Amino acid sequence: MKAIFEIEKSNVQKTKDILLKDDVVARASILFKHGNALGLGNKFYCYISGVEEAVKKSKELMKNLGKEVNEKTKEKILQKINEEEDQAMQGFGGIFG
Repeated sequence: MKAIFEIEKSNVQKTKDILLKDDVVARASILFKHGNALGLGNKFYCYISGVEEAVKKSKELMKNLGKEVNEKTKEKILQKINEEEDQAMQGFGGIFG
């Protein structure tokens, strides 16, 4: 399961602290991205990927820190993240290939 939240700059560190202190959520993959890197302006995004329990718990914890993005924005962010991962893998291939 995956979820992406839009958060204010002032809540980034607080969000990291809360998510990483939770035993269930901390086991998920958590990624923070600046909106400029995603073509979405001066905002921050938190991407969480993991088992259903972790994503549901992250939604509860994020209730007062950020809002879950709509499907269109979620798809755009996921596409950008996948592109970055593909480029990183190609870079590793050049090093180890």
